[in-house]
Amino acid sequence: MKSRSSNSSPSPSFPQPAGGSPDITRRKFLATAGVATLGMTILKPALVGAADANSRINIGVIGCGGRGGWIAELFAKNGNYNVVAIADYFSDRVDAVGQKLNIPAAKRFTGLSGYLRLLEEKLDAVAIETPPYFHPAQAAAAVSAGKHVYLAKPVAVDVPGCQSIAESGQQATSKKLAFQVDFQTRAMPSYQEVLARVHRGEIGKLVNVYAEYQTSLMFEERDRQLRQAPNNPEVRLRSWGIDRVLSGDVITEQNIHALDVATWIVNANPVKAIGSGGRARPFLGDCWDHFSVLYQFPEDLTVTFTAKQVGFGFDDILVRAFGTKGTAETNYGGKCWLRSQEETFSGETDNIYLVGVEKNIATFHQNIVRGDWTNPTVAPSVRSNLTTILGRAAAYRRTEVTWDDMLKQNEKWEFDSKGLKA
Repeated sequence: MKSRSSNSSPSPSFPQPAGGSPDITRRKFLATAGVATLGMTILKPALVGAADANSRINIGVIGCGGRGGWIAELFAKNGNYNVVAIADYFSDRVDAVGQKLNIPAAKRFTGLSGYLRLLEEKLDAVAIETPPYFHPAQAAAAVSAGKHVYLAKPVAVDVPGCQSIAESGQQATSKKLAFQVDFQTRAMPSYQEVLARVHRGEIGKLVNVYAEYQTSLMFEERDRQLRQAPNNPEVRLRSWGIDRVLSGDVITEQNIHALDVATWIVNANPVKAIGSGGRARPFLGDCWDHFSVLYQFPEDLTVTFTAKQVGFGFDDILVRAFGTKGTAETNYGGKCWLRSQEETFSGETDNIYLVGVEKNIATFHQNIVRGDWTNPTVAPSVRSNLTTILGRAAAYRRTEVTWDDMLKQNEKWEFDSKGLKA
C-alpha cells in the first residue's frame, strides 16, 4: 500500500500458505490465502443474555486457510472464547491450526461436509471463514443448529446467496442468536465518526462519491499452483481467489471493502449501474483483474468506482464524498477526515486489518452475553454485497443493469464439486 494506506498486522505463528510472507497486509494476505472452513456453536443457556461479561464462549472455526487460522488464533487470544473444534476441506490445514491451538484430533473435521459434523459438537458459536460461495449454506446450517454466527465478508457470491444471508440474519434474531459480519472498517472509531458527521449533514447534500480499490499484481502463487494441475478439483479449491464462482470475482470478494463504505455513506440501494472491465494478467483463473463502474443512486447521486488487481506502483482503498458544504474521505490503513467551512475532523486507522477484527470479536462476545440479537451488521452487508453484484453484472454485460432487474433475474451460481470428497 502507499504510505498513507500502508498497514501490516503481526504475523500469525502457525504455518503460512505457500507463497506467504511474515506480514499480513490485506493485499498480501489476499494474494496468498487459501480455503478456510470454520465453525461455531450454540451458547450455553446460562450464557444467553447473561450479565457476566467474562463468560467464556465455546466456538468452532469453519475454514482453516490463511485468514481462517489467523482468526482462530485471535479468538483464542481474546480470552473470552474457547476454540474447541475446527473444520476445513483440507486435512493439512486443520492439523496445522489444531496443533497450534491444542485442539484434539477428534474435534478436527475435513471434507465438504466437515462443517456439518462440527455443528453437531457442543458449541456456542461458529466463525465462518471459507470461500464466499459456501457462506450462505454454512451460515443457514449454523443458525438452524442454534449457533451464534461470526461471518467473513463477502457474505455470498450471487443474489440468492445474499437473500439467504438476509433470511439467516432474521432467523438468528428470532432465535435470540448473534449474527455478525466482519467488516473491519465499520468497527473503527475514525470511520464511525466521519460517517456520523456526514449523516448529520456536516458536508451538506452529497453531490458525488468516488471509491477505489487498487492493488498491484496478486495471486501469482495461486496461478502457479493451478497451472501445475489445471484439472484437479482440489487445486481449484485451494486457488479459490482466482475462481469466479468460488470468490464472486474480485469486485465482490475484495473490492466490497470500498463499496461497503460508499453505500454506508450514501445509505441507499443503487438504482442502476453501467460498467466495464476485463482480464489483463495472463492467469488460468477466470476472475477479472480490473473493473470500472458508474452507479446511479436516488436523487441523481453518482458513485464512481474503479479497481485493479494487476500492475505495480499504486495500492489504495479509498472513498471520497463531496457535498455542497465540504468533503469527507476514508482510507483503509490511513486517515479518515472531514472538512467543511464549519467543521474539521481527522482520525487514524493504523493497523485496521488487525484492530478491526479484534474489535469485532470483542463486540461479538458482548452481544452474546448481553443478549443483543439486533444483528445490525447483516442488512448493510447484504446491501453492499448486492451492490458489487450489480456492478459485476453491468461490467460483464457491457450494458446498463438496474437493481430491480438484478433482483428479478435472481441469477444463481453453481460450483461443480465433482471429484471432491464429501
